[in-house]
Amino acid sequence: MRIILFSLLACLLILPATSFAQDHEGDQQEEVAEDHSQDGETHEGEHSEGDHEDKPYAERIIEHISDANEFHLWGDVSIPLPCILYSFEDGLSVFMSNQFHHGHSAVDGYVMNHGDVMRIKDYSEDMHVEHIDHVEEVETEDGGSTFYAHHGDEKYELVRASTLLNFTSWIDFSITKVVFTMLLTAVLLMIIWLSVARSYKKREGQAPKGMQSFFEPLFTFMRDEVVKPTIGAQYERYMPFIMSLFFFILFCNILGLIPFFPGSGNVTGNLGVTLALAVFTMVITNFSGNKHYWQHIFWMPGVPVPVRFILAPIEFAGIFIKPFTLLIRLFANITAGHIIILALVGMVFILGDNGANPTGAGVGSLISIAFVFIMNLLELLVAFIQAFLFALLSSLYIGMAVEEHEHH
Repeated sequence: MRIILFSLLACLLILPATSFAQDHEGDQQEEVAEDHSQDGETHEGEHSEGDHEDKPYAERIIEHISDANEFHLWGDVSIPLPCILYSFEDGLSVFMSNQFHHGHSAVDGYVMNHGDVMRIKDYSEDMHVEHIDHVEEVETEDGGSTFYAHHGDEKYELVRASTLLNFTSWIDFSITKVVFTMLLTAVLLMIIWLSVARSYKKREGQAPKGMQSFFEPLFTFMRDEVVKPTIGAQYERYMPFIMSLFFFILFCNILGLIPFFPGSGNVTGNLGVTLALAVFTMVITNFSGNKHYWQHIFWMPGVPVPVRFILAPIEFAGIFIKPFTLLIRLFANITAGHIIILALVGMVFILGDNGANPTGAGVGSLISIAFVFIMNLLELLVAFIQAFLFALLSSLYIGMAVEEHEHH
């Protein structure tokens, strides 16, 4: 049991580092008011309260399932999370996300734009940029976009955080909703499995009781029906990894179904997280592969030589395709479930015309309550199924890599 716990914690130490692989679009509802426009026009990239009210509901759904630097509760009430930002020029900056004041303020050269932290290019302390009027997005010739922060008559170009594909002048290590949920999952699993381990020691030879009696059938099922049949004689060597995958994904999925703090973090709906989990599976599988595994990839026996040259590239591509399907399956199923639930909730606002039609809102409420209840039950089942499938397929891939073939 302790081996499973330590293996899980090792995974969690690596997973937060992958959070900077995605742009952090939060579910904050920014209301950035214009201070310098004389004719009342709203500048591009600037969002007032009215702009948010007119925002398409589909866009609001995407904001709610995206990562953020705070837990939004209601209205302007939110729970800030730590921003841990490292610039190669100015070093480390640590502060709480509420210091951005919903995008109005700049902190140590960093600004907040729709939940996405950006840094002022070539920032220096003598700039004294504290207040941000608005952020402007300008399309570039190559089809991309550049952001500019306006402060009075000054205009500053903004730089996004480093990603796996685009390395810039700074790195974002912030504790976002996704990272917070992963750490919370680690704490919960520590408490649960340490408690179960103590029960095994105290009640050795006795019938399981309490938390031990709840988790033992689940653990035994995964061991006897998944890991043993798929991996074979060497199954004990890979038990910590497979069990860590299963319970980590399961708990993250369940926490993501809770619509309020400390839940609502869409962990497995984050490509950075599912990518990291899939990479773990790929690395362990291929480092465990024996000579028969590699032979069946590059020079498969019993196949005509000309056909081997055709199959070898396909088999080699399978090394990367298999983990890719793992990450896409988990990401797509969890994200789709959240989108459907939020869309059903949105029927209240759509049919009610954002409060202008009470009758429509009432009809929408009746429909939403029934369907959301059913969808939540279905999503609870999906949370178990997706954790099971990820663990099962990972176990299958490892079993194929370590299988010993008998040649007659």
